[in-house]
Amino acid sequence: MARPTAFVALLRGINVGGKNKLPMVDLRDMVEDAGGGEVATYIQSGNVLFEATKAASKAVVVELERALEDRLGHPIPVVFRSRADLEAVIDGNPYPAAAKDPPTVHVGFLAAKPKAATVGRLDPDRSPDDEFSVLGREIYLHLPGGVGKTKLTSAYLDKTLGTTVTIRNWKTTLKLAELLAERG
Repeated sequence: MARPTAFVALLRGINVGGKNKLPMVDLRDMVEDAGGGEVATYIQSGNVLFEATKAASKAVVVELERALEDRLGHPIPVVFRSRADLEAVIDGNPYPAAAKDPPTVHVGFLAAKPKAATVGRLDPDRSPDDEFSVLGREIYLHLPGGVGKTKLTSAYLDKTLGTTVTIRNWKTTLKLAELLAERG
């Protein structure tokens, strides 16, 4: 029998700005009902850790998306990564010096890897002083002026890259990796 792997599901737009309110206990129940095991949440913005076999993990996420839409009345994007994926994200950070000032570094987790031609449509001058690097299924953002002032928004990134993105700050990314590593 296949051994369970630790994953994190990253929901976009949960409990942000008073919208899409969802108690974390309900989110945990939804993931358990979808087939995830050893479910735990981290902060209130839709980060949920769970265990499943690799074969079952996608089905857990698909069922979670269905349950979220049933509950909230509209689709909620869910992107998920394994422990190994998150470790690679941290190791691949192209802004290691900036990571010493965690509020300036963010990671956009993409639902699918964009094609090179699609990445080339991102405007490097769209948000002066901000930088980005697309590596695989992530877009790293260095935002010295803060996430609230950038023009590299989720909506812009979704439209330009042709895939869903959900953004986490560097501190949260590190903590999620730590929590997954604790699961062994």
